[in-house]
Amino acid sequence: MKGRRVVITACSAITPIGHTRAEIVDSLRRGVSGVKTLREDHLLSKFIHSQVFGTVDYPIAFDFRRTFRKTMGPVAYYACQVAKEVLDQAGLPPEFVTSGRLGVAFGSTHGSPTVQREIYKTFFGASQSEFRAIGAVDYLKSMVHTTAVNITKMFGITGRVISSSTACTTSSQSIGFGYEAVKYGMQDAMLCGGADEYDTTTVAVFDNLMACSTAFNDRPRCTPRPFDRQRDGLVVGEGAGAVLLEEYEQARKRGAVILGEVVGFACNNNGGDLILPNRAGISETLRLGLDDAALATDEVDFVSAHATGTKMGDVIEAQAIHAVYGGGPFVTGLKGYMGHTMGSCGAIETILTLYMMQDGFIAPTLNLEEPDERCAMIRHTMRLREQPIRVASIQNFAFGGVNTNLLIKRFV
Repeated sequence: MKGRRVVITACSAITPIGHTRAEIVDSLRRGVSGVKTLREDHLLSKFIHSQVFGTVDYPIAFDFRRTFRKTMGPVAYYACQVAKEVLDQAGLPPEFVTSGRLGVAFGSTHGSPTVQREIYKTFFGASQSEFRAIGAVDYLKSMVHTTAVNITKMFGITGRVISSSTACTTSSQSIGFGYEAVKYGMQDAMLCGGADEYDTTTVAVFDNLMACSTAFNDRPRCTPRPFDRQRDGLVVGEGAGAVLLEEYEQARKRGAVILGEVVGFACNNNGGDLILPNRAGISETLRLGLDDAALATDEVDFVSAHATGTKMGDVIEAQAIHAVYGGGPFVTGLKGYMGHTMGSCGAIETILTLYMMQDGFIAPTLNLEEPDERCAMIRHTMRLREQPIRVASIQNFAFGGVNTNLLIKRFV
């Protein structure tokens, strides 16, 4: 099925390297890291080996009415803020927003662990009066689909709701599923993305698996190091990203500014180990995305690699990229700038790729100084390049063996 054309008409991101487009582009061009020292939380931070975090450390003016705030934990604040900025930027008529023809695809890794922790502390250590003090809104703040439904509540969106929660592929799935919903006529527009909040429990999970960076605790900006010989693990981060996808003819007729076009999406599973990446599974996802986009491998100029900075993950991803593309496209691991923003990483990395596509440059992989010889077969971006991107692949992979590949094209 050929389906309808799907374009991106607005985007917004909250990231460790900035909030506005200008801030983010400046950080990419100047090689600014958003990785900072882990904040003391009087809970887990003193037990965690990794003492670094991709941190959003600037103020954000959440000017939401109280009726909306009362069901929102930190992750929903992030989600609703980028959603608000996207809808403001897109200029959709209010009657369309509430018509049922706009849907939401938005998720997070856990919901709000900050709120969940307070609930469970009360459950397991509470007196009867304290137990009864837990209200319905506490669950609404913490539940896994809190981002999606708080967005629908705030803006009166009545279309379909998809709330992916597949860890590192959460928001890339959200964009992909939104793309399919518009492409095949189930919705005329979809607000898509993901968010995750600052919380040390996420760091503790990966720390226990010995997957976190620990060698650069005294030099946070030097880690993570995607594809580099000295890489020693991932850095957990926070943030949010949202894009508005629209059917092309509708966007054209209303005079929308078109930022780019989504031309392909693939999602599959390795069908085996739930933690270790799989070269065959990843390679197949990349090929399926190209097939969906009806693109040849030599038409892809740029790959935004998942590239978390783990010992084996980067090697297997590099092998998969080479198996599909050879040494053709430039490859950048954007997590070098901000760490692994978990459920929001696919959306954020898509937005950063859009910015580079619009401005005609390719940012290098931050902290990649000497590529691991096992990753050296691909075309690493080692310096800032003033170079156009016509077609880009954004790839993300998650625990559970979930793989995604998004293909976006410069709109001309």
